[in-house]
Amino acid sequence: MLITLHNILDRDRLQNLRSMLAGGQFIDGAASAGANARQVKHNEELAGNQKQRQYLDQMIVSSLAANENFRSAALAHRVSQPVFARYTTGMAYGDHIDDPVMGDGGGRFRVDLALTLFISDSADYDGGELIINTTFGNQQVKLAAGDAVLYPASSLHRVNTVNRGERLVAVCWIQSLIRDPARRELLFELDQARGALRATSPRSPQSAQIDHVYTNLVRMWSEL
Repeated sequence: MLITLHNILDRDRLQNLRSMLAGGQFIDGAASAGANARQVKHNEELAGNQKQRQYLDQMIVSSLAANENFRSAALAHRVSQPVFARYTTGMAYGDHIDDPVMGDGGGRFRVDLALTLFISDSADYDGGELIINTTFGNQQVKLAAGDAVLYPASSLHRVNTVNRGERLVAVCWIQSLIRDPARRELLFELDQARGALRATSPRSPQSAQIDHVYTNLVRMWSEL
């Protein structure tokens, strides 16, 4: 399931984020990649000081938590610290699959979903498309600033070479309460129907019934 999430960041937050990133220190992104990904990864990542990172992390995570479609689609149990990645002219990230488990020690978590939040506007750079391999073929993603795409971390994906300008994104990884992607997709579709019915007939028996079914399916399928 590949889902576009609109307006994760509003104009003021985008402007604030861009301003802070403009003055940040970026280092070779290969340092954070696994052995295989390191061979195809050519970008830079923010290495900002702790206070700055805490502020930026909170901005991204709180913005995601406020987005209804993100909550419904991800059913997140854990969201990683965002990685702020920069691609300038000539940079790319070849075909790779994200690590199945991330973190250290007691902070280790299973990686079910990946999210790319676009910070640069699509008109500010050429190339740099995110290409995600799906059962329906390769999907090309290049969104407006403030929008994000949520997709299975198990997907083979890449970032095309940037031919002009600068591509700035924030990337997060998510452990979902629902491990099975087919069940997670069914719950998302059911929740969309539940929300539509709640908006038109909030006190109907059908609305109560769908809410009952959804709640107990989450209870049945959750892994904690």
